[in-house]
Amino acid sequence: MRNFIGAFAFVILCSAVQPTLLAQSATFDIDRLERLAGVKAVLDTKESAMNVTLPRNDLKVIANGVRLTPANGLTCWATFKVLYKDQYVVIGDQILTEDQVNPVMSVALDNGLEVTALHNEFAGDSPRVMVMRIGGTGPLNQLTPAVAKVFTKIGETSGGKDEMPKADIDPAKTTLNPTIIDSILDGKGKLAQGVYKITLGNIQSKMTDASGMSMRSSTWAEFVGSDEQAAIDGDFALHEKDVQKMLKALLNDGFQIVSIHNQTMGEEPGIVSIRYWKIGSTANLAKELKKVLETQKTTATDRP
Repeated sequence: MRNFIGAFAFVILCSAVQPTLLAQSATFDIDRLERLAGVKAVLDTKESAMNVTLPRNDLKVIANGVRLTPANGLTCWATFKVLYKDQYVVIGDQILTEDQVNPVMSVALDNGLEVTALHNEFAGDSPRVMVMRIGGTGPLNQLTPAVAKVFTKIGETSGGKDEMPKADIDPAKTTLNPTIIDSILDGKGKLAQGVYKITLGNIQSKMTDASGMSMRSSTWAEFVGSDEQAAIDGDFALHEKDVQKMLKALLNDGFQIVSIHNQTMGEEPGIVSIRYWKIGSTANLAKELKKVLETQKTTATDRP
């Protein structure tokens, strides 16, 4: 993630200093992108950039009684800009319903793009709308089809074609056995008001050195329900450069990605939180979480 952010900052700086040079070196295959993604591309010669948009005309979203349209927040977009020679950078926001997040994110990651943020955009919206930020650097002939596949997947999954699993679970009726979770995850949690929470490690930066997990820079999980059917949610706290691998690990084990965000500003190195969710048996959920935790251990960067 940090490599992509650095590259994007570099191209912004270069655009301010050498716009003419960059404009001369930028070559965009607009016809190919339009053909692949089925959208209209617009060349901005002043900024030496190519912009593509995908209005979500298929969505019927109401936010606190207000009808939302593509013009006020329901439009996917991506902007391509020359970095240097034949290297380009792309950045964009994808407007998704919650059930579209996992399949669209998987396509982005599988095609070499990075996912750098996931958050809700409105309050009181129905259906709920999520914004997923994508980015990447490389030759245009790699970035163009990658973004086109993201747009295509959005169309394929429109209209609730990838529904998320649901369950009837009430914390007041929790009967799960915490010892099953403890034995699998090799830890010890606490059961309170029907929710069993276990903290699985912390990550440090200069800002959290003194207090660690008390500053919420921790990886944790909460279980609720029965041994036969339970729900798990929690946070993975990661250094920025580990985020893409962890997203792939969570997606591969069927976890729903709920959000991707930083919790503080100015920390060094940067720490990102991934919120996740899944429904299943207590034992299976704990085993799947343990598998993802092993990925975190093998990809974790050295602490500062």
